[in-house]
Formats: sequence, C-alpha cells, structure tokens
Amino acid sequence: MDHAPAGQYLGTRLRHLLDLLEGDIARVYTDLGLPGFRPRYTPVIRLVHTRGPLSIRDLADTIGVTHSAISQTVNQMRRDGLVDLKPGDDARRRIVHLTDQARAVLPTLDAEWTATTAATLDLDADLPHPLTTLVDAALRALRDKPMRDRVHDRMSNPPT
Repeated sequence: MDHAPAGQYLGTRLRHLLDLLEGDIARVYTDLGLPGFRPRYTPVIRLVHTRGPLSIRDLADTIGVTHSAISQTVNQMRRDGLVDLKPGDDARRRIVHLTDQARAVLPTLDAEWTATTAATLDLDADLPHPLTTLVDAALRALRDKPMRDRVHDRMSNPPT
C-alpha cells in the first residue's frame, strides 16, 4: 500500500491497519483451534472472568467502547455460546455471564493474550513512535476536542 500524503485518507488507513491486526489475530485463534473466535471477544471474556458477571454498561465503560458496540459483541458471543445474558436488578440492565464453553478456552486465551501483548511491544519497538502511545494520545486529544470541532474550525464557512 502506497503512503498517502500526511492527513489524507486517515480513516481508510486506520481501518486498513485495524484489519491487518485483527485479521492476523483471528488467524492465530484459528491456529489455536478456535475458528470463528473474534478478537473483540477476548476483552469481554477476560473482564467477566476476572471481575465476575458485568452489565453491558460496565463492560462498555471499562473497555472504552460504546454501549451499542459492546451490546453487538455480546449478542454475537451469546449466539456463539460464550456468554449468557441475565436480567439485572433493573429489568433494563442485562448482566453478562460466561458459559462453560467460554471458561474452557480461558487457558488458550491467556496464552494468546500474553503472546499478543509481547508481540504488540515488538511492533512498538519497530516503529518511530510506539503505536500504543499514539493511540492513547489520539483518544485523549479527541475527547478534549472532537474531530467534528477540528473540521469546523478549518472550514471557511462552517454550518451553523
């Protein structure tokens, strides 16, 4: 892939980077005997395993994604037999519980998580600036000033 000029096609390039990372991790899961296991499942399983049953909201807040995103992930995990959803104290809250199937793959996931963390540090070492540091800094900067505001600031006639 050719390098686009600075600032151009950022979203496309970030999606490509994420596709490369997630695609390779998904292939690792297949190599480990977990075909169809999605990288986005691992944080949910690890959190529910270490903290016990959690609400969708608590998972979203802890992982740092939207309620909608984690709800979709949890629903996929339920269809794949990895979690059960039970009502919480408030009927609107759903609590995520691991199934026996999810608990059975924990040793494999722990080994993969350790190796992936080490591989991420290897990748960071190969880069002029650690990717993990840049991603964290970008997320903080966008919380402070969203991209929408940045774009409007640069437009000659921003919409009102």
